[in-house]
Amino acid sequence: MMFTKHKHFSPQFNRQVLMSGAEYMSNQLALNPYMDSSVPFDVKKAVQQHTGIWKALESIGIAVIKRDAPKDCQDGIFTANEGLLGVDNKTILIARLPKGREQETPYFDNIFRELDKTVLYLPNTDWFFSGQGDALRYGPYLLAGQQFRTAPGPEVHAFIAEHLGYEVISLQAKALLNDDGSRNMNDVTGLPNSEFYDIDYAIAPIRWPSATQKGLLVVCREALEPESLDKIIALPNTEIIWAPYDEATGVSACNLVATGEAVVMNAGAPVLEKALRKAGLHVVTTVNDELKKNGGSVRCTTLTTLH
Repeated sequence: MMFTKHKHFSPQFNRQVLMSGAEYMSNQLALNPYMDSSVPFDVKKAVQQHTGIWKALESIGIAVIKRDAPKDCQDGIFTANEGLLGVDNKTILIARLPKGREQETPYFDNIFRELDKTVLYLPNTDWFFSGQGDALRYGPYLLAGQQFRTAPGPEVHAFIAEHLGYEVISLQAKALLNDDGSRNMNDVTGLPNSEFYDIDYAIAPIRWPSATQKGLLVVCREALEPESLDKIIALPNTEIIWAPYDEATGVSACNLVATGEAVVMNAGAPVLEKALRKAGLHVVTTVNDELKKNGGSVRCTTLTTLH
């Protein structure tokens, strides 16, 4: 797929992102509810789709830093989970990922240092943190998930607020439940499952609020517990586009990258795409059905390294 680079685009945020490669992708370890190890996986197709995302991001003015994927790491393509950039554009809190992804951490630690970032680690080895996948910057705020890939939420969020300079808005997505009402647990990670296990499946910042313009968020209403939904609705100077549940879960519609003026998103979400265009955004769509087999799309494959 060819993408025309639009020179007039000047990203307001997400000016630079880190991407790795897809050549080691597989669905051998089912780390989230979207994965099924019995379904055939096409690595060649995944590489092509990943390249499509890379080119689409560049077409809207985003600078992409490309690095090799960590060897034999099936989810090493999902760089968003590797860390979180602080407000200072310098400090990165490195993630603590669940079982099955531990080997990614030392690899990306080296890359962050190569990029002249100051790398922080969580102070408690029993804590989990899913990086930018579970923590999205929205102007001065950080919309941060918890209890699935980030736990315990309050302690991790407090550490982020203290060391990365954000005003953290703690959010709770809905858990995936068994027929008896108990939480569905992931057999590999031992952590609770959710269709919105990372907050970037439920929410997408499109435009940051400013003195002259309201901010804009995409939110899947069905993804969040009522108290968390109320927090989002109460954000000042903010407009919301509601993403349909079937688009959010079916094609990872909220798992997009925006710059304040343009969006790269997965194809197959006509309701959300139409709403974004109506709001004045330039929208580029990519086909990511193979990546979706691992529970990831555009946002998952990109880690912001310069706001």
